[in-house]
Amino acid sequence: MTTTLDTAPERTTLLPTGLVERLAGLVTAADGRPRQQSFSPFDGALVGEVPTCTADDVEQAVRRARTAQREWAQRPLPDRVAVLRRYHDLLLARQQQVLDVTQVETGKARVNAFEELLDAAMTARYYASTAVSHLRPTRRQGAVPGLTKAVEHHHPRGVIGVISPWNYPLTLAVSDALPALVAGNAVVIKPDAQTPFTALIAIELLYDAGLPRELFQVVTGAGRVLGTPMIERVDYLMFTGSTQTGRLIAEQCGRRLIGFSAELGGKNPMIVLADCDLDRTVEGAVRACFSNSGQLCISVERMYVEDAVYDRFVPAFVERVKRMGLATGLGWDAEMGSLISQDQLDVVTRHVDDAVAKGARVLAGGRPRPDLGPLFYEPTVLEGVDEGMELMRDETFGPVVALYRVEDAEAAVRLANDTCYGLNASVWTTASRGEALAVRLQAGTVNVNEGYAAAWASHDAPMGGMKDSGVGRRHGREGILKYTEAQTVAVQRLLPVGPMPGMPLERYAKVMTAAAKVLKKTPFVQ
Repeated sequence: MTTTLDTAPERTTLLPTGLVERLAGLVTAADGRPRQQSFSPFDGALVGEVPTCTADDVEQAVRRARTAQREWAQRPLPDRVAVLRRYHDLLLARQQQVLDVTQVETGKARVNAFEELLDAAMTARYYASTAVSHLRPTRRQGAVPGLTKAVEHHHPRGVIGVISPWNYPLTLAVSDALPALVAGNAVVIKPDAQTPFTALIAIELLYDAGLPRELFQVVTGAGRVLGTPMIERVDYLMFTGSTQTGRLIAEQCGRRLIGFSAELGGKNPMIVLADCDLDRTVEGAVRACFSNSGQLCISVERMYVEDAVYDRFVPAFVERVKRMGLATGLGWDAEMGSLISQDQLDVVTRHVDDAVAKGARVLAGGRPRPDLGPLFYEPTVLEGVDEGMELMRDETFGPVVALYRVEDAEAAVRLANDTCYGLNASVWTTASRGEALAVRLQAGTVNVNEGYAAAWASHDAPMGGMKDSGVGRRHGREGILKYTEAQTVAVQRLLPVGPMPGMPLERYAKVMTAAAKVLKKTPFVQ
């Protein structure tokens, strides 16, 4: 099987030297540090070099950030909000250069790079619009109605550490940092070593929007070198990456008793039922499985198709996958771009070859495309995947989906939940039926008649994983309050909460028992 492709590779446009040097200069590093190189997945061309930071650089970055944070936290909240509003506008106004950097460094299709940029802008807009309501002091029900005043306050934690991944290096460098910053914190980030320049250009725009330079520090280098020094110094950590690494980070944060949040791996299911809109479902499935070349934590890797529609859906889906356009370069024509690295290509190749060797059938794709670029792999659809194959349960994180015929919705839900992961799921059926099934799926986000974007882009709603797919949530109220320390201030008027002076303790107990019975019948007012 072959996929219809754009087979005219073009060499990537190298980034301007001045831009690369300017961005590299934003990294907090002592003079004379060795340099690490970033290469374009499109053709292996050198993108540029950034310093290889050390634990001493992390210490310096946190020290600078902590000093800046004290002044920033005293700034009026409307001033902090104004930075996010300006950032939203700058992202949209300067998008062409931002998209070029993102594509050159990640190899993704331009439409997928644009989705990153749009998400970062929407996140900025959301927290600019809601930070005041999320952070304002809130009156709570006091211990003794009418006599106890209780108010909830939220204070910044201090310095937030962010360890961001290579697959969405633009939005995940800033979408977690923006709520932390507007809440009054400073941020120290370690972007993935494969994609430092995308993170740096996203952060440079924040400086241009008026964020104090010292408040958002960047260190570059290997996670195994910089991760522990960061965790040992920051006040909270946000991590996006593998479940294996997430467990190690949880242990380290636990020893220091600091909070952390983590979005981790997934083996996300999609359920296709007989009453779905077939054409819409086919198009949605292509996006759900192959956006960003499948290198998306919430991408679909398992598809359960009801028997009654299987023989109509599968041929239509396979035919559409075969028509997908792959290309290198910075144009808008490609639906799918390159994988990020040789390691990622090796995983995808191994999973597919192992499945085929053990009896799985390739319906579309199934092979690398070195004629397009060194790291291209065709969008691949497999049938007949079973428990003896790596692909069955291990996260592939590439453009591969396995199809399974199921008897009905009940079987689909049971199989969808049969995994250690619980990040995202997708259901295609009527809206009302889809909602009823969605709440039975063990996933932090479930999309009905959409693959992943509806839940992800609902920035007022929390996003994160159940089971081995994560801890905590980004987006919404939870996405900003996690970067704060909650404090309750209670003021007692007139009478004490305990027994009055001279009152016998037994009498006090009887009075409070009677009061508790009365309060049970009284509506709880907030």
